Amino acid sequence: MPKITVAVLGAGSWGTTVAHLAAHNVPTVLWARDPQVAASVNDAHRNARYLPDYELHPSLRATADLGEAVAGADVVVMGVPSSAFRDTLVQVAPHLRAWVPVVSLTKGLERDTGARMSELIDAELPGHPVGVLTGPNLAKEIMAGGAAATVLAMTDDNVASALQEVFSTPTFRVYTNPDIVGCELGGALKNVVAIASGMADGLGAGDNTRSAIITRGLAELTRLGVAMGGQPLTFAGLAGMGDLIATCVSPQSRESSCGRAAGPGPNPG
Repeated sequence: MPKITVAVLGAGSWGTTVAHLAAHNVPTVLWARDPQVAASVNDAHRNARYLPDYELHPSLRATADLGEAVAGADVVVMGVPSSAFRDTLVQVAPHLRAWVPVVSLTKGLERDTGARMSELIDAELPGHPVGVLTGPNLAKEIMAGGAAATVLAMTDDNVASALQEVFSTPTFRVYTNPDIVGCELGGALKNVVAIASGMADGLGAGDNTRSAIITRGLAELTRLGVAMGGQPLTFAGLAGMGDLIATCVSPQSRESSCGRAAGPGPNPG
């Protein structure tokens, strides 16, 4: 492995999981907005707020100081919500060294502009290689040691190959794909279909109905994604169909859970 340091910004369940994975291979620091979360990671090797039942890699350390996390980083991984993504990039800029790759974990679009997270990175941190890590990745299953796969989307093959090793473990396989647009859109657009699938499940519509929603949802997602600049094959892979299936069927999925809760409608009583 190259001698690099990774900074993961955002100590939610997925950011913490990615930091845990990277810590198996390279020195890794996790930035937590809440000092108590950072202290929990450092003192107990657990994220007491988001992943209390899972022990983190012993070499992973955390900090509540954003500048400290970023200043020494050779790779920055953005695990903050889409609503805070741009503001965090603005805060990162003064501390970030030139040419450091920036990888997004965030599946969504900016609310006011509809911009993808990679577009925000290009806008606020011009000149930095941009990547997206996305796929059917449920944090608790990965922390429990379950086998999983993901996609690292970058246009620079050399950087992608180096980062592929950073995030890979024996049970977490990382594929590469140059289609950043398609991979990002697959992760963002599948949430709408997952809510609809959850609503069907909540209404007791049955597996036939849910299967129809998932497959026809994938077809619609693919048409829209291609129209927005993605490649068709991307939506048939992990970043498209794979992520869609996991989000639609898993009880851990926030989107399908939201749909199941909304499906029956208001209680007349």
